[in-house]
Amino acid sequence: MPHQLTISELTARIARREISARAAMQACLDRIARVDEKIHAFISYDAADALAQADALDQEIAQGMGLDRPLLGVPIGLKDVFAVKNQPLNCGSKILGNFISPYDATVVTKLKAAGAVVFGRLNMDEFAMGSSTETSAFGLTRNPWSPTRIPGGSSGGSAAAVAADEVIGALGSDTGGSIRQPAAFCGCVGFKPTYGRVSRYGLVAFASSLDQVGPFTKDVRDTATLLQVISGHDERDTTSVKQPVPDYLQALDGNIKGLRIGLPREFQIPGLDPEVKAAVDRAIEQLQALGASVTEISLPHADYAAATYYIIAPAEASANLARFDGIRYGLRAEGNDPLELYCNTRGQGFGAEVKRRIILGTYVLSSGYYDAYYLRAQKVRTLIRQDFLKAFEQVDAIVTPTTPTAAFKIGEKSSDPLQMYLSDAFTISCNLAGICGISVPCGFTSSPRLPIGLQLLGSPFGEATILKIAHAYEQSTSWHKERAPLAG
Repeated sequence: MPHQLTISELTARIARREISARAAMQACLDRIARVDEKIHAFISYDAADALAQADALDQEIAQGMGLDRPLLGVPIGLKDVFAVKNQPLNCGSKILGNFISPYDATVVTKLKAAGAVVFGRLNMDEFAMGSSTETSAFGLTRNPWSPTRIPGGSSGGSAAAVAADEVIGALGSDTGGSIRQPAAFCGCVGFKPTYGRVSRYGLVAFASSLDQVGPFTKDVRDTATLLQVISGHDERDTTSVKQPVPDYLQALDGNIKGLRIGLPREFQIPGLDPEVKAAVDRAIEQLQALGASVTEISLPHADYAAATYYIIAPAEASANLARFDGIRYGLRAEGNDPLELYCNTRGQGFGAEVKRRIILGTYVLSSGYYDAYYLRAQKVRTLIRQDFLKAFEQVDAIVTPTTPTAAFKIGEKSSDPLQMYLSDAFTISCNLAGICGISVPCGFTSSPRLPIGLQLLGSPFGEATILKIAHAYEQSTSWHKERAPLAG
């Protein structure tokens, strides 16, 4: 069945003309029709546009054109935070109303040039604020492994769509773990690149100094392929870095003998599920069996990461979301004067979690509190980054669990924002330090049977190294071959 294939398997079959791009796209559309009612990974999708893209590719293939494109005919879904020309863009919120994007994000342009069929708006926490995909204005998404549980967030729709075989691959955004955490909960691969590696042009900002675009796939080879396509400098993004992009696929040689892996002693936190710890311990033993050496390291300021993140991220969000005022575009709720219109629009347009973070962010940036909170948080952030840079002088990669637990039940943490925030305890520091990270499946809990994720963190622009390690581990295990028990 085409929708069950990986990117590498599908592109090979399309290039050999064993299957058409239209047949691959139609298989995904049929799968969505059968299973998406159960998980609600999609907010919307334009089937006619997707099939038209596939037909255009088939015409080119028939003429022998572009057969070497790395994403030839591959259906790729997008989190509802990327601009796609003539398609809706809502960020999981009401406040953008019926907004239609007039242009493509840079990553969308790159995907299309690589031969992908780009389609669908995948569900997410409103403006990427959440760890469960429960705060979307379009309804929650469910975990394909258990419909009573969350898929993770904020890119929960992207992870669930890949895990349910509704798309071959997807893109998400990661501000504090929003790719790696849902990838771990849904049993797929999720990658957060180094800050500046992938253009953010056309990505609606949550926290500009933390956001980064990355892929969701069914295996590490597909992640390397997608990352290769979307990486590189972009003059339209002032945070994009002029850094050569290595050949990520070439790095997947399976040889990790002699590589040094660090285990941070500060990440042995209370609340770490024993089954998660046991699975990660077994994964570390497997990495040693493959030839890597393991040593304990220290990240002395790691305990301050969550507090630092929840000052910086809301501060940047409060500034970025000021543009949604009912005046320029999106939803407008009328008032007797501009201030009332502004208050009515934002009051009706934003959900509770977004309002909470805007209030928190505005407070820490306000006169009299800026130095006490925001400036101090930025200083601690510098210390956290220095800890990582010092650690990477000793090791090639750092290993941790991706999440403290497997996927939790829907509503379990909705009334306790602090407990919800702590589900990102292992992923947040990666964004604060601006480094790269990947989550790969490393086991399952016993009852219920839910995926567990292993996180590998790499030095700035060290993507090739953690892809190499993750691929070697993946090829020596079978966790990535497991499929969610969805009927249909």
